[in-house]
Amino acid sequence: QVQLVESGGGLVQAGASLRLSCAASGRTFSAAAMTMSWFRQAPGKEREFVAATMWSGGSTYYSDSVKGRFTISRDNAKSTVYLQMNSLKPEDTAVYSCAARPRYYTGNYDQHSTYAYWGQGTQVTVSS
Repeated sequence: QVQLVESGGGLVQAGASLRLSCAASGRTFSAAAMTMSWFRQAPGKEREFVAATMWSGGSTYYSDSVKGRFTISRDNAKSTVYLQMNSLKPEDTAVYSCAARPRYYTGNYDQHSTYAYWGQGTQVTVSS
């Protein structure tokens, strides 16, 4: 079994920064063999892709809405993925969830249905 635990959310003003962390654990978990991503869901809206870091470690992807402001990174030795969020906007307010899938999973990385493991989420609220 794999567990993902997010932390780092909070209430900030527009323009501020936050760094989210997602710590993974599990007897069979190997961070280096996982594509890990962040998704978010605002009240009344569907879950949307935010950013992904591929299992190979070399590629990262972002949604257009966060590109240039957010940075995803990973530390495989710590089995942790991070999301540095700068220049936050009120529209970034949402529950942010970490997701992971083994490298052999197929399907688009930006589709939440393709992920096997999920954290419980952390609330990010940006006030104007």
